Amino acid sequence: QVQVVESGGGLVQAGGSLRLSCTVSGTPRNDYAMGWFRQAPGKEREGVSCISWSGRGQQYAGTVAGRFTISRDTFKNTLYLQMNSLKPEDTGRYYCAISTYSNCVGSWSLTDRYHYWGQGTQVTVSS
Repeated sequence: QVQVVESGGGLVQAGGSLRLSCTVSGTPRNDYAMGWFRQAPGKEREGVSCISWSGRGQQYAGTVAGRFTISRDTFKNTLYLQMNSLKPEDTGRYYCAISTYSNCVGSWSLTDRYHYWGQGTQVTVSS
């Protein structure tokens, strides 16, 4: 059984930093891309970032590029999202997901490209 568990969320002031982690277990293989998504109250879930199975390919939403960094440790089956210079509009529940692809294809930010999801971790940025 595949399990995806996020951690590291919390309350932070604008301009601060947080590091999210996502641990995956139960997958028979590890040649999959992974993504981070977020959802604010009353809004649709949106793609934040994607990383290829090798870690060499990365994609970012325009709203977070230059502030967020995605990375993964294949040996630990863990995905990370370093978030710097946080803004109140970054507030939301952050989800980790396993892609059906090995690389971050052009449609990486579409939720139907991912087939396993965690329960999410809440990030709140105060002004």
